[in-house]
Order: sequence, then C-alpha cells, then structure tokens
Amino acid sequence: MNLDNQHFDVIVVGTGPGGATVAKELSAKGKRVLMLEWGPGDPVKGNFRQYFFEQLVPGKCMLITNQFLGMVRGITTGGSSLFYYGTAFPVPHKMLAKHGIDVAAEEKEARQELPIAPLKDEMVTPMARTIMNAARDLGYDWKKLDKFMYQDRWQPDYKFGYYGDPHRVKWSARMYVEEAVSNGALLINRAKVRNVIFNGNRAVGVVVKIKRKTHEIFAPKIVLAAGGIGSAVILRASGIKEAGYHFFYDPLISVCGSVKSPRKKISEIPMTTGCLMADEGYVMTDMALPTMIDKMFALEVFRFWRLFRARKTLRIMIKAKDDLAGRLTNSGGVRKALTKNDKAKLLKGYERAKEILKKAGAKGIYKTWYLAAHPGGTVKIGQILDPDLKVKKYENLFVCDCSVIPEPWGLPPALTIICLGKRLAKHLLSGKQSVPARIAKRIKEKLRN
Repeated sequence: MNLDNQHFDVIVVGTGPGGATVAKELSAKGKRVLMLEWGPGDPVKGNFRQYFFEQLVPGKCMLITNQFLGMVRGITTGGSSLFYYGTAFPVPHKMLAKHGIDVAAEEKEARQELPIAPLKDEMVTPMARTIMNAARDLGYDWKKLDKFMYQDRWQPDYKFGYYGDPHRVKWSARMYVEEAVSNGALLINRAKVRNVIFNGNRAVGVVVKIKRKTHEIFAPKIVLAAGGIGSAVILRASGIKEAGYHFFYDPLISVCGSVKSPRKKISEIPMTTGCLMADEGYVMTDMALPTMIDKMFALEVFRFWRLFRARKTLRIMIKAKDDLAGRLTNSGGVRKALTKNDKAKLLKGYERAKEILKKAGAKGIYKTWYLAAHPGGTVKIGQILDPDLKVKKYENLFVCDCSVIPEPWGLPPALTIICLGKRLAKHLLSGKQSVPARIAKRIKEKLRN
C-alpha cells in the first residue's frame, strides 16, 4: 500500500468509541480521514477463538498488574466496544463542567442517533429479574439500565454478543467506523503507531508499522484515540513523558451463588439492571456470563465444583471508583495496586451483593478475584490536555478516548467518550489551531529532505 503520495486532513489513531466518532463526523463533512488500527478487522463471528485473540492475549490485550490483577482491553476495529456489555451510563456533566467542557448538545445528538434505552420487558430475562426483585425487596433503587442495543433486531434465540455480535443487535464503535469508510475514510488494520512526528511545536504526522514495514504518514491534524493505555504510550514515545501516571482502571469483582431456579437462558443479557451506590463509590449490576467465561471465573478462585453449575449461577458485579494512582511503563505495562480504600469499597459491595443473593435464594455464595476494565485518566484534561482535548504543549495534536477523563470514574465510559468525540470533531471542523494543507505539505517535504 503506497501512502506516500496520499493527502489526509486528519489521522485518527484507534477505532474505539472516541476515534470512530471523530472519524465518522469528519468524513461526513468531506474531510479525508485516515484511521490506523493496531488490531485486525476480520468479520465478527461471535466465537471464543476470535474473542481470545482480540481481548485476552496476555501482554497485549490482557495486561497483568504487579498485584496479579487482570486488566482487559479490546484490540480490534471498534476496540473494547466490540466485547463490552453495551451499557450506557449517564454523562457526568458536572465533572466535565469543572474543566470547561459542555457536551449537553452532543449527548442529545448521540441519544437521537444511537439505540440507547432500557430493555423492553421481554428482554429482561429471569435471572436479571430475580436479582432485581430481590434487591428491591431489600429497599435498593435497583432498576433497568440504558443499553446500546437495537432491540427490534433481537430474537429470543440470539446469544448475547459477549464475543462480538454477528447479529448486530448490540451497537459497537465498529458501526461508526463502517460509516466513516462509506463516507470515504481509509481504514488500515494491523497498523501500530509508534510515535508522533513534530516540527517544532506542531504535530505533523505519525510513525507507524504496517506489515513489518515502518512508514511516516503526514497530516495537518492528529487525533490519538488508542485507549487509556495506548494513547499514553504513544505520547511517552513522542517525548511527552508526563503521560501515564496516576490513573484509574475501574476494578471489579463478581459475587456468585447457586439457585435451583431460574436456569440461565441462551439470550441472557448482562448488566440489564443495577443500582449505583454513588455515596459508597461503586455500582452493582446483574452480570450473566457465557459458560466458558463463567468456568474461567470459577477456576480463578479454585471453585472446581462450580464448573458444572454455570446455568444455575446468579452473579452480581461490583465495579468500584478507584483512587488515582500508579504508572504505566514505556511499553504499556501497568504498575498499579489497589489501595485500602479501593478494597474497602469492593468488600462493602460484596456484603450488599451477598445479602441480595441470599434474598434471591442463592446458596454457596462466594466472590471472584479482582479484574479491571476501561483504564483511563492517563492523559488528563486540565493536566496534559486543554478543554479542546489538545495537548497543551503542541499544536494540532489531540486525544479522544478514556485516557482524557480527569477524575476517578467507576462506570462504563462509552457514551461520555462518544460525546467528547462529537465535540472534538466540531472543534476540528471549525479550523481553529490548525495548519493549512499547503503549509503541512511544505513541512512534509522539509522533513523528508
């Protein structure tokens, strides 16, 4: 593939919710967008093999911390959204306002164009309903959660898209990528960006490895959207050494118990209902799992006799808002330990979940080991970025993914990142702080000579 003579208005690194949104919005306005994605873009099959290679490969997708906590991330077109549970938690407008950001209009746009709504009653399966009823009997404000799902496409015999959704019931950022490509954007898979190229204090391109060959690709604007780990690593390699410190990774445990009835259905949808314990710093939701992953959770804590009880297992997830701490290594390794406060939140949630499961009739209740999801806060707004998501020290370099979130999180961030992506696209289209194409061409020729 010859990229040397092609002109791009914007290079977007990463195709998760942030990058996909920016690419879709800009390409719809006629901008020439290049999307560079480290992972593959094979058709979604919805099987465990594909899931493993795009979500669980040790050292790449599955990162193990110094406390033996496993942290997962999706490396594929669409990023982690291909495998997420499709839950749309509200945008934290007050928190963003403290940093000069208003995305109220963007949230309205997103909710109008995306399938965001609580599930219709027939999609709330017996296990989720059993947990919700037990929690409500105990006085919890347990209710249906907003989901990113095209509910009119759903059929009772469809498996939920844990491993990717070939039925396209669950929305993922891959759908925005497809829109961008149909608008004329170029997507290159298996393209790993190493660093940003600068001319003085201006970002003018990226160094990327594609099929074992290293390329320098230039554009007037660069958007890093490689995720909470990836964007920080690229910035570090580009000389911005303050990236990748004091971050969050939303630790979680699940609390399990066996019941005689109901039995788990093939169509069980995770995180259908739940309760946000804002004052205590965590959220509780139902969390059905496919049989293979259910068994992995049981083996993780040596509950061997649970291997054959997956269909009888009621499970509640506890996800905490962890303290900002830790650091990333230059290669993307995670050095972060749970604090006493983090563990206390998860244990408090465990006690509450145990109470709910007992009310639901569960026996043999236990908790799993710690996991983490959607790391962020590694390239914070207010510290490294200005309110326009621009790197403060440099022109024409922007970041748009979970790494930009400036405060502890504890909730699925997809809707918030989509809103930030829409806002960033508007800013880029406004032409502020940009390099005209003719100047970018001169810079490109100068660097080559």
